[in-house]
Amino acid sequence: MSKFSIVKEFWDFLKARKKWWLAPIVIVLLLLGALIVLTQSSAVAPFIYTLF
Repeated sequence: MSKFSIVKEFWDFLKARKKWWLAPIVIVLLLLGALIVLTQSSAVAPFIYTLF
């Protein structure tokens, strides 16, 4: 099973069910998660956490 199979399945779900409003929500959640993971051990972390 490839690493991107979940992305393909999600894309097929969006196309089949016409749930296009889910795409921006998932993208924002992934970006916020990446931001938290990438900044948790840097000097910028205290400034990022004050935003939330």
